[in-house]
Amino acid sequence: MYALRLWATRHARGLERAYRLMERAMIALDPLWSRLGHDRIERPAAAAERAIKGLLFDCRMCGQCVLHETGMACPMNCPKALRNGPCGGVRPDGACEVVPAMRCVWVEAWQGSLRMRDGIGALAELQPAVDHRLAGTSSWLRLVRQQTGRQP
Repeated sequence: MYALRLWATRHARGLERAYRLMERAMIALDPLWSRLGHDRIERPAAAAERAIKGLLFDCRMCGQCVLHETGMACPMNCPKALRNGPCGGVRPDGACEVVPAMRCVWVEAWQGSLRMRDGIGALAELQPAVDHRLAGTSSWLRLVRQQTGRQP
């Protein structure tokens, strides 16, 4: 998993394109999601999201995905669960203070963001604290509801 997580940040530009295509497709399919019922498709959508994002990004299914804003590096992989930048313990070689065998998630996020279309602009955005009530839910469906004005 860790090797794929590093691969994802190295290929952030291509994954960003794939994310944008998937986002457009999910929004275009909103009439279908609405007809089936968002509550009814939540479970299968979350399972598909867990499988895909779990494999590529070691996703923790927080329900509030910010991969597209953090260079395709999931901030929830930080042992301290820091959502808005690195702690003060990042080692000079970019390693994590808590897990020295792992590169700091935020060092990876920075490098991944440099490869993306918006660069580090989105990385500078302040992320709200994680709402743990949304853990395990589909951020994809949440995105569709937000974009179409159907907030849950």
